[in-house]
Amino acid sequence: MTVAVAGSYRDMIREIEAKVLLSHVKQPDDWFGLTYNMNLYRGCQHRCIYCDSRSGCYQIANFDTEILVKANAIELLRRELARKRVKSTIGTGSMHDPYMPLEAEINLTGRALDVIAEFRFPVHLMTKSDLVVRDLDTLCVINDVYAAVSFTVTTADDELGKKVEPGAARVSDRFRAMRVLADRGIRTGVTMMPILPFIEDSEENVRAIVEEAAAHGASYIIPWFGMSLRDRQRAYYYERLDELFPGLRQRYERTFGDRYACPTPKADRLATLFEQLCREHGIATHIQPYRPVTATQMSLF
Repeated sequence: MTVAVAGSYRDMIREIEAKVLLSHVKQPDDWFGLTYNMNLYRGCQHRCIYCDSRSGCYQIANFDTEILVKANAIELLRRELARKRVKSTIGTGSMHDPYMPLEAEINLTGRALDVIAEFRFPVHLMTKSDLVVRDLDTLCVINDVYAAVSFTVTTADDELGKKVEPGAARVSDRFRAMRVLADRGIRTGVTMMPILPFIEDSEENVRAIVEEAAAHGASYIIPWFGMSLRDRQRAYYYERLDELFPGLRQRYERTFGDRYACPTPKADRLATLFEQLCREHGIATHIQPYRPVTATQMSLF
């Protein structure tokens, strides 16, 4: 079924049938401690100008104009979880945002969390939306095992945030949602990535993010002082730079050429400041992953 959605996005929403829902994450996952990755959608409505998911290697042809909804996702998830012998962390939010505006209408992420709670699997959500608060009660049930919610924050400024992440929730709304989750005992923090070179790589921005995170209950911040650029992602990003930050594209081309990894020239200085600020505020620079409880057999003698 194909549906045209009215409003500012004007996306084409199309349902598809998936063959597999949970994919295995290459181990060890030193960033987030995930074992499984769950993508309920393909494509994303947040329109972040830097998103790596536009890259050709992911084979998402119409990333910015078409959202694919895995119509059989809940059925698949239930079937796959029933077969898993090891209950390890399920992550979602790497290829799309699980709480893009469409989620408010169809509640696919919310229904998936209900199934995860039923099977008592740990979960880690990554989002740029305050809509996650809608599922707070379910997350509290999952948190009997393990639940973490990471909010991506690349700037503390709402106005700049709307330029680089036009379809996402305001940064201030994300921080308020973080406070709500933290107050209910949900492990929550910030994925401070990417930090866009020459746009967000100031000491003032890094300081503001850490201070806002600390004020709103973050227990960790995971940083990356730079960004990735490749094929279709680079082409799209440079078009947005020409539109939003005229003249900056040429600086990127001179500095990075056709490299994939593009660390800000200020990376070392910012990392030193970041670590100092996190120590001052008692914030970890990594997430504490879920560790399965293993039973040990008692000796007969």
